[in-house]
Amino acid sequence: MPDGAWNGWQPGDAPKRSKEAVLSVGFILANRFTLTALATFLDALRLAADDGDGSRQIRCRWTIMGSGSGTEPVRSSCGVSIAPWEAFQDPRGFDYIVVVGGLLNPGPQLDAETIAYLKAAAAAGVTLVGVCTGGFALSRIGLMTRRRCCVSWYHYSDYVEEFPDVEPVADQLYVVDRDRITCSGGAGVADLAAYLIERHLGRACAQKTMHIMLIDKARPANQPQPQPPTHNEVVNDRVRRALLLMEQHLADPLTVEDIARKVNISTRQFERLFRFSTGMSPTAFYRVLRLRYGLWLLRNSTRSITDIAVECGFADCAHFSRQFREGFGVSPSSLRRGGGEPDGLTLPSDSPAALLRAFDLRGAPPDRRLYE
Repeated sequence: MPDGAWNGWQPGDAPKRSKEAVLSVGFILANRFTLTALATFLDALRLAADDGDGSRQIRCRWTIMGSGSGTEPVRSSCGVSIAPWEAFQDPRGFDYIVVVGGLLNPGPQLDAETIAYLKAAAAAGVTLVGVCTGGFALSRIGLMTRRRCCVSWYHYSDYVEEFPDVEPVADQLYVVDRDRITCSGGAGVADLAAYLIERHLGRACAQKTMHIMLIDKARPANQPQPQPPTHNEVVNDRVRRALLLMEQHLADPLTVEDIARKVNISTRQFERLFRFSTGMSPTAFYRVLRLRYGLWLLRNSTRSITDIAVECGFADCAHFSRQFREGFGVSPSSLRRGGGEPDGLTLPSDSPAALLRAFDLRGAPPDRRLYE
């Protein structure tokens, strides 16, 4: 099949669109795609398309396309294989063509025919969407030039390494940049789907869809991604593993002895190595991570301060509030009321040094009690 010809369509033909559907989406599955991203997007469209739970493609139309006959199963990251429903269709019949990415294993994410189809769709002015690592797939074939690309914090370093001339966005759930939309994946796919449903079918339809999915409301595109990693700039492998363990146990903090045992080193050696790599003791650094998570929750959730204290691994609200005030110069309750946030207060990025600087918000020497 020649490039630019699919299902009888040739460049210059009149576009073929569904007469009934207001929102039309075509899905392309990358090798080892994420099943959650696909299922979440499809379910949102399904619920928006019909009244009740009829699942009829009335207001929305969707299909899963593939190269060749369109029936060769594609294996997902969790091992479940899905066969595309049909071969590639006229791209101009879709409002969006969504590339569902997944694992960044060696080897191509997309085959040659799929790449040619996406390039033809882009040339025809169809908006391309990359979810999960779909942004990688679009970037690899040159379709993200001069556009911002949203990536998960988990893959931020991978993107920077592969595309040093492109600035990825890892502090948002999704990014809309003209005729390219990229989403960091996970639960953010539901938020992106709600945005597209509202754009085409109205807010009431988007709200109904989210409520049926037991989601209170869709988050905006610029909602920060939870807890970016702190381990990217740490060279020592044992310390990197220790930081990952800390991030995975914020609500139920591990002891220093437990962490040392898990990274196969004595407690004394671990403390010395950790301080050399980060400039802080493991206990102090762990406390900073938990306070930073508390800050994120205060600014991005409606949970009570008591619940946040427990979620961040503090014994009680008073302990959390005292540590928070010492670190940020403002109490959690005052921050919540919006009357005590220092100017320029930002979440630290992925550097241990940045974590320290975040606690010196007013130009004063940081409170060393936090770091001892």
